[in-house]
Amino acid sequence: MNLLKATSLSHAFDYPLFNNVSLELNATESMAIIGVSGSGKSTLMHVLSSMLVPNKGSVELFGRKIYALNEKELVKLRRYDLGLIYQSHYLFKGFSGYENLEVAALMANQTIDNALLQSLGIDKVCHQKVTELSGGQQQRVSIARVLSKKPRLIFADEPTGNLDHATAQEVMTIFFNYLKEHNAGMILVTHDESLAAQCNHIYRMNDGVLTKVQ
Repeated sequence: MNLLKATSLSHAFDYPLFNNVSLELNATESMAIIGVSGSGKSTLMHVLSSMLVPNKGSVELFGRKIYALNEKELVKLRRYDLGLIYQSHYLFKGFSGYENLEVAALMANQTIDNALLQSLGIDKVCHQKVTELSGGQQQRVSIARVLSKKPRLIFADEPTGNLDHATAQEVMTIFFNYLKEHNAGMILVTHDESLAAQCNHIYRMNDGVLTKVQ
């Protein structure tokens, strides 16, 4: 089943970022986008995830052209079907880690999976205030918050940037298992080519051109 189809995407700010980008992603598949800082890979992810309208081209998610949807339909799409993970965790600092998870689960009409918390190693600390958690623990709470929504498509921008290599690998395994169990897909933006190599598809952004590596 096709989850994402991008056709002839182009975008620029003060200068051209990328031009004529096309790609597709099916259920259970993962895709890594690699490239140097400033190459446009994060901007491409924002376009693919409904957060930024491209200058040219179209994006279809689950068979629907997302930039033809009205704001109410977009909000519904983001709330129930999309999961966005960033290197900055954007947690509610006045809440505990668990309360952050409860908000996300409630908004998506889902329940918190305690087995997920155990697999991320945060089951014993997530009741602490966010400000009492380490950077790595906060990032894992952020990942749990997104997966608690049960999204059909995950967009992850340097999701393991605050984690050591062993923990990063554990998190990637959790992602890949999630894709299989929930028939979902993932777009991963990363500098870590060893993590990218584990994905089904690898693209490199360079000088405004997206090239398929694998």
